[in-house]
Amino acid sequence: MPIKVYKPTTPARRKTSVLINKDLAKKRPEKSLTKIRKQKAGRNNQGRISVRHKGGGAKRQIRIIDFRRIKFDMVAKVETVEYDPNRNANIALVVYIDGARNYILAPDGMKAGDKVISSEKKIDIKLGNRLVLSNIPTGTTVYNVEMTPGKGGQMARSAGNGLTLMAVYDGKAQLKMPSNEIRVVSEKCMASIGTPSNPEYRNIRFGKAGRKRHMGVRPTVRGKVMNPVDHPHGGGEGSNPIGMKHPKTYKGKPAYGVKTRKKNKSTDKMIVKRRPSKTGRK
Repeated sequence: MPIKVYKPTTPARRKTSVLINKDLAKKRPEKSLTKIRKQKAGRNNQGRISVRHKGGGAKRQIRIIDFRRIKFDMVAKVETVEYDPNRNANIALVVYIDGARNYILAPDGMKAGDKVISSEKKIDIKLGNRLVLSNIPTGTTVYNVEMTPGKGGQMARSAGNGLTLMAVYDGKAQLKMPSNEIRVVSEKCMASIGTPSNPEYRNIRFGKAGRKRHMGVRPTVRGKVMNPVDHPHGGGEGSNPIGMKHPKTYKGKPAYGVKTRKKNKSTDKMIVKRRPSKTGRK
């Protein structure tokens, strides 16, 4: 999938690039598999901002994705591979032999006309097929992996982020994450074969602030240029340092290099090996 780099005809175009994928279908999404996306702009049920820097953006519809794929032992044919504005990976519209249609996450390399199947039995280890982890050979790259059997895929759903199945033993399966962290899940959890499509997404240069505004991302302001009432780093005459030993978030919690994972989290027992620390700390 080539990346098109624009000629520097304007200051913004100088650093702008886009993905060109001629295999994507140029059609409107399946109407029965879409719903309205309501504007929330980072607000909670009380109307207060709980996630900053969100709001605006182009109007878009939510594509209803089948993360479970529980129509077992029923062959599905890929009708189209489509763009989804709500995620960085592409999606595929599949039609089953009974006529039902669903959107699924498309693996890298999937094309229109391919056939996929989901099963709890042993089937071919083929791109896009979905199996129980106990039936997948070790060393296989998988995506859209369940954390709880039957709940639907939760891990490795973004573009290019595949997991490696390391081992299956004692009813558990070890998975190596893209961060080199190793996690354990039940061997009854299901996973799809392959890697999520659109791996070149990480190489895009957005070029200008307006392009991020179209995606619903509002500006981020540095804490040290705020007032003291708005941020711990704020205040002072002119340009000043933050005025404290260690940097903090706008809510006063330690930031930059500090571990933020909660202690005694329920999923701690799933982690066999932690990811390497960027700061060199253990």
